[in-house]
Amino acid sequence: MAAGDILTAEGQREAEERRSGLTASNSQRALGLLAALAVLFLLVLLSIAVGSRPMPLNTVIEALLGRASGNDAVVVLNLRLPRTVSAMITGLSLALAGALIQALTRNPLADPGVLGVNAGAAFAIVIGISLFDLGAAYQYVWFAFPGAILATLVVYRIGSLGRAGATPIQLTLAGIALGAVLNGLALGLTLLDPDVFDRMRGWNAGSLAGRGYEVILPLLPIFALGVLVAGLAAAPLNAAALGEDLGAALGVNLAHLRALVVVAVTLLVGAATAVAGPIGFVGLMVPHVARWIVGPDQRWIMLYCLVLGPVLVVAADIVGRLVVQPAELPVGIVTALLGAPVLIVLVRRRKASAL
Repeated sequence: MAAGDILTAEGQREAEERRSGLTASNSQRALGLLAALAVLFLLVLLSIAVGSRPMPLNTVIEALLGRASGNDAVVVLNLRLPRTVSAMITGLSLALAGALIQALTRNPLADPGVLGVNAGAAFAIVIGISLFDLGAAYQYVWFAFPGAILATLVVYRIGSLGRAGATPIQLTLAGIALGAVLNGLALGLTLLDPDVFDRMRGWNAGSLAGRGYEVILPLLPIFALGVLVAGLAAAPLNAAALGEDLGAALGVNLAHLRALVVVAVTLLVGAATAVAGPIGFVGLMVPHVARWIVGPDQRWIMLYCLVLGPVLVVAADIVGRLVVQPAELPVGIVTALLGAPVLIVLVRRRKASAL
């Protein structure tokens, strides 16, 4: 069979696979995305309304529109709104990074932390607390993000050694190895210092409490750049999914694509981890749900991740504030409790877990 025939056959197979989701056409996918946006809008209003002092939804809307004043406006605009925005950008970043790393490695169980991002951020924060007595969430950002970047650069350098270059397998192994080393060092330092252990305990659980504008505003350009780079990788990832040889025949530079994905994952997960700590299951589960709905087309998967990721994290934050009032559960614990059973169901469905 000629190379052109092979490419044609592969293209037909790809088109069939893209119709394998619950939504078989682009119009249905668009309608599903609009429905998810409507759910997210309602959850945002509910997230702002829920708290130690519940507020009526009309009060929340009036405050958001600038028509309210007094304590209600202060609580909505200065406390609950930044926390909700933090949940949204954390969710979309982790979900998008999960879709990227799963597509790159062609492993449906790959997690954004596989590149050592979480471990690098955690180790840097431990160093910051030990040496500089950090005590506030906005201070953690300036250590967590550089730590995440440095860890990923080291992983990429190690994974690039050898003739094959930075292959997905080598990047995965390098990330797991470096992550284990950094996690071990961080754990050793926290066990030696009770004060460091106490401060790291809350951050390690993944929490959005106390996340104000001073935490999220410096990182907004990084989130935006990460989303942009991820968007540039979407179409080439579709071609690369056909296999390295066919992807190269279709004009995909695999080395550049891998570098692009690593940059996007580092920006997204590094910033999200700096804001909220290491939140699990979001980057692992949301791409599965998106793939189940729209099929394996990475462009649609990423669009859905931009909405479903915030839906999951905002909903988890609301649940965490309601179940143990007047205290609250960190969002990282809630996502684990919600995500584990859903993920078990999804991975048992061949179409949902296949790449």
